[in-house]
Amino acid sequence: MTSIFLEDSFDAAHRLPHVPPEHKCARLHGHTYRIRIEVTGPVGGHTGWVMDYADLRKVWREVKYYLDHRDLNVHFANPTCEIIAIWIAEKLKELKIAGLSRIELRETEHCGVVYVP
Repeated sequence: MTSIFLEDSFDAAHRLPHVPPEHKCARLHGHTYRIRIEVTGPVGGHTGWVMDYADLRKVWREVKYYLDHRDLNVHFANPTCEIIAIWIAEKLKELKIAGLSRIELRETEHCGVVYVP
């Protein structure tokens, strides 16, 4: 098996409603999220690839539309990085991305989550 990946970013604002009021994340703030989407599968004998990057990029753009430059609290009751990563994976699967093996979503350069569906 071989894995391919696509990396991108999106900007969004959120606040976390389930933290104490004095917690900094209780206030509206924003992030430039970095995402890495991995797809694993066999290398096709005819194509020589796991999946066409263009196909993955097209589907990711459809999902990204609902996140980029948005207030994430409109779509999520509790928009933690973990919940957003799971949602992204579910949407990619709904849009027929077969072999989705890993989502890495970073809120900052040093903090993020890895979701393995």
